[in-house]
Amino acid sequence: MTTAMILCAGLGTRLRPLTDETPKPLVWFGNKPLLFHILDRLAAAGVEQVVLNTHHLAERFEPQMFLGNPVGVTLVHEPKILGTAGGVAAAAPALGPGDVLVWNGDILATFSVTALEGAHARAKAKGAIATLAVAFRDDEKMRVGEGTVGLGEDGSIVRLRGETFGREVRGADFVGVQMLGEVARARLPSEGCLVGDVYLPALRAGERVAGSAIVSRFCDLGTPRAYFEESMHWLAEFGSWRGDDVHVDPDVSLESVILGDGVTVRGQGELRKVVACPGAVVEAPLERAIVLGSGTIVRI
Repeated sequence: MTTAMILCAGLGTRLRPLTDETPKPLVWFGNKPLLFHILDRLAAAGVEQVVLNTHHLAERFEPQMFLGNPVGVTLVHEPKILGTAGGVAAAAPALGPGDVLVWNGDILATFSVTALEGAHARAKAKGAIATLAVAFRDDEKMRVGEGTVGLGEDGSIVRLRGETFGREVRGADFVGVQMLGEVARARLPSEGCLVGDVYLPALRAGERVAGSAIVSRFCDLGTPRAYFEESMHWLAEFGSWRGDDVHVDPDVSLESVILGDGVTVRGQGELRKVVACPGAVVEAPLERAIVLGSGTIVRI
């Protein structure tokens, strides 16, 4: 695979107030913006070109931020938000022909892109128009009816958004990553949703959408709490993490904190389980909070 698309045009309403200042894919996560974690995973899989669609705070996606990145990036601006299906349709000239990997820009997922590509090739040979990356919960003990999708015996999607299309043998979660085949791409609406306007009509017509249970872990960073908890999970490997040009007053102690580039920590006492976005000024003591660059504090 050489081309993929990361959906970056969403408004990020569930993640407010973080997304009042920053587009959701550029929200600081761990040691860099969330988007760059996704780009790293695509680069490791051999992806050479990625298309990003922009809308909300589009000016924050500066071309120079991608200089030196191992993956080439093309920005496609949407003056009017087009939805997940419409976004891919509008990016067709930049994406070129053939199958395309589409990844929601607020999703962190651990899986093999190569394995998803192989699963899609096999599914397409059996008539599937798309292959959705899915995950099981609780060591693969998910029951029928659980999760956001249902899988049939052959791995087809047989339950989606409450509608059923065949006999389900186990439930799973769709993780917001998918492979679109040429048939699906040819029928994308100029505005609309991949699930509601492409996959559901195809399933109702008796066509096949496949699921590939290759994802070992994923997180939707769509809310401040989910963002905070996943940040703490990332931090477990490091203890605490500091970016460049960080200043911490001598009477401040740190435990399980992420301090983005240019952060200043003032005061006395402990900073514990805090995520400080780049440029933030933080007053200690503080616990279980996100501090934005503007100074806004989101307590968790």
